[in-house]
Amino acid sequence: MTSQHFDLTEEKTSRFVQIREGEAELRIHYNDCGSGAQTVVMLHGSGPGASGWANFSRNIEPLVAAGYRVILLDFPGWSKSDSIVSTGSRSDLNARILKGLVDALDLQQVHLLGNSMGGHSAVAFTLTWPERVGKLVLMGGGTGGASPFVPMPTEGIKLLQGLYREPGIDNLRKMMNIFVYDPSDLTEALFKTRLDNILANREHLENFIKSLSANPKQFPDFSSRLGEIKARTLIVWGRDDRFVPMDTGLRLLAGIAGSQLHVFSNCGHWVQWEHADTFNRLVLDFLSH
Repeated sequence: MTSQHFDLTEEKTSRFVQIREGEAELRIHYNDCGSGAQTVVMLHGSGPGASGWANFSRNIEPLVAAGYRVILLDFPGWSKSDSIVSTGSRSDLNARILKGLVDALDLQQVHLLGNSMGGHSAVAFTLTWPERVGKLVLMGGGTGGASPFVPMPTEGIKLLQGLYREPGIDNLRKMMNIFVYDPSDLTEALFKTRLDNILANREHLENFIKSLSANPKQFPDFSSRLGEIKARTLIVWGRDDRFVPMDTGLRLLAGIAGSQLHVFSNCGHWVQWEHADTFNRLVLDFLSH
């Protein structure tokens, strides 16, 4: 890390904001990095123990170094944000939380970069507040809906839900070993950190299962509305994604007129981590042209 970016640590960039959701007042955590004129908001996935910082640890510094302000939002039910039971659309709930954050920070327009659930949430936000979105980057997510090629729920989603129900190192290994294409990249330190994050807030785990019981389809199918999206969109997918199949990316490409799709071979559900250098160059080129 270069000297001018020594302050890019989770602790030093950690912030909180109060956001009203219905009758509740939620304390929401985010990280605020850099001070560029343009802002990129990164939105994490739904795995147990996920956070913005953990999801995008290999992507923050290159964007800040290129002159962007980078904000990592932790959705309610993850990391240091308050917990919540989602009885409706999780995508739309997260979009409302994102709206509360950008309003609180007085950001009139932001670029959105969403992974998995974060992609679903970015699409939900864009459909509701299109004027607040510059460019859109969707990775391994963007809409729910069945796949004609893969039984649903997918192998990965079954393991994810199993980890929520029975959190422990064995179930974590089972999930992470198909999360990425090459599990030899996964270190014991990564497993320990992720398990610590999972066990740090049992309420998050319990409320995720309660949410699934209340509404098994937390992430709606936006296919019929994708044509409404006018923002230029970069869709990024791992060819070997076993959580959200690649044909979902093709549906996004077909539905969003101003979109392009980049598929990474030898890559699972975590493009931004598995192929970080190439991903960072791709995103920076997309944002700057």
